[in-house]
Order: sequence, then C-alpha cells, then structure tokens
Amino acid sequence: MEKALVVIGLKKSYGDTVAVNNLNLEVCKGEVFGLLGHNGAGKSTSIECILGVKKPDSGEIQLLGKNPVKDRKQLFEKVGVQFQQSNYQDRITVAEICEATHSLYKAPSDWKKLLQVFGLGELKRKTVSELSGGERQRLSVLLALVPNPELVFLDELTTGLDTKARRDAWRYLELLKSQGMTIFLTSHYMDEVEALCDRICILKKGSIIAMGKVRELIDKSPYDSLEDAYLWYTGEEGAVNESAYHLA
Repeated sequence: MEKALVVIGLKKSYGDTVAVNNLNLEVCKGEVFGLLGHNGAGKSTSIECILGVKKPDSGEIQLLGKNPVKDRKQLFEKVGVQFQQSNYQDRITVAEICEATHSLYKAPSDWKKLLQVFGLGELKRKTVSELSGGERQRLSVLLALVPNPELVFLDELTTGLDTKARRDAWRYLELLKSQGMTIFLTSHYMDEVEALCDRICILKKGSIIAMGKVRELIDKSPYDSLEDAYLWYTGEEGAVNESAYHLA
C-alpha cells in the first residue's frame, strides 16, 4: 500500500537526555495509527520532528512522499495538525477563527457543518476565552480538519470531552477514514485506541517496545484487554498490582 508517512532511524536528544531513540515506522494511506506511551515517552517530540517543527539529530522523514521541512509549502494544504495545548486570541469568536482558518485553504471543509458535528454550533458567537476546556479541545480538533487534509495529526483528541462528545468525535473520524483520510493520533484512552486504531506503536523512554495491530498486541500479552496489555508492555502492570495489594 502507498505510504502516507515513513520514519527511518529518527533520533532526538536534549543534552544527555534521549527523547527519541532510533524510531522506525510506516503509516499507510487511509490508516488510523496510534502512537502510545506515558508522559515523557517521546510522543510529542516524535510528532514535532515528523512535522518539521523540531530538527532531529538524525534520521529520514517522508510526509506524503515529501520532506516536511523543504516541502513545507506543498504540505500546508495536505496536512492538518491539532495539538493538545493550543493558543488563540482570547477575544476572537469561534466563527471568526473558523472563517480565518477556512480562508487559508483552496478546498477546505465546510466549517459550519463541522461546528454541528462537534457540538459547537450554538457557540459560534462566543469568544474563545468564554469556552470551557472541553469546548476549546473540540475547536482545536475542528480547526485541524478544516483544511480537508489527506493526513491529520491529533494529539489527545478527546481529552476533556464528555462521553457523548467523545463518541460523536469517534464516529466522525471513522467517516473520514472511510473517505480515505489518514489519521495519526495519540491518546491515553485505551477504549478510544481500540475503537479507532488499525495499528499502534508503544514508546518507552523514546524507544519502540511494541508495534502492530491492536488485536495482535493484545493476543501476544497475558491479558484480554488493551489497557492491561499496554501496562504489561510498558512494565507498569506489576507496579499497579503491587500498589493495589498494599492498599487492600
């Protein structure tokens, strides 16, 4: 299958601290790929290097067949990005920021329809500063999808959302996948990963400790759920059990 993303030998350090250690992965077009790991595992640094936001120490990256730094202008229309922490002008309204984002692209999605999908239709006249944390999170995901990208990066896409809003977001992403969009996401919610991801990669201290289809990784572990399997792969399952034992 045609590759949307290829990463070969990616390394990034900060002084003596190794953030990403020899990352190798491929994501096929139309795939939903999950990058997992606890805080500090190297997820954010990996994504920032992939997007060309940070310069890696070594390695090769191809984003839709192009170099994320040299071909940034060509990739602008094709790649959407949502980070967990997003900064907006406090006094700008939801409608204004959607219109401004919409105007940057040649063939954008209908932002008014996206407002309805993400439950923000009644808030379009509110300023960003008036939104709750969950509403701001939904807005950041929406804005990443306005370009109608071929590939979108979503960082903790449903953090702060209630159960219905999370399920609505999942259904919409499944629709986008059925239309051929490639989705690269991070999440700490294992039910979300199971519902959405075709394949996952688990990082620990910047290195890959497991990668493959969700069901395959569960079957290779001693457990029946992804959450327990994830803790087992990361070496946290024993610590959790021991903690529970002492609390009993």
